[in-house]
Amino acid sequence: MAAWRTRFIMTAALLAAASPLPMATRAAPSLDYEFFKTRVQPVFLQKRDGHTRCYVCHAESNNAFRLERLAPGASVWTEEQSRKNFEMAAILVNPGDPATSRLLQQPLAPEVGGNVFHSGGRQFASKDDPNWKILADWVNGQKL
Repeated sequence: MAAWRTRFIMTAALLAAASPLPMATRAAPSLDYEFFKTRVQPVFLQKRDGHTRCYVCHAESNNAFRLERLAPGASVWTEEQSRKNFEMAAILVNPGDPATSRLLQQPLAPEVGGNVFHSGGRQFASKDDPNWKILADWVNGQKL
């Protein structure tokens, strides 16, 4: 019986040593407000060929993504409005995972992984679009 116990203990020890170590859980990056305000918000105001600006359809809209309405004559949001836009956009992303973030998937062409249901057209033809990359950088925790 002692030999069986010794073999069992040695086998268990060998199996434990041969098993891969558990992967460390990587914490999701935090979303940087300054990066959002400086780099992401301008994407929402930019006119792209063949498309209307994101802002036109998403200013005080009745959909999942609502941007604050600019004051008459204003070309940028106030600090308070930017904070609200940040909070709204943050709800639609999975920090560290652009591939599953609605904010990035809705306007992306379906043939490259986007959502077919975005009624505002394909703002981004590919993930190589510089503006799509800005959004992805923010979701990945890029800081200024």
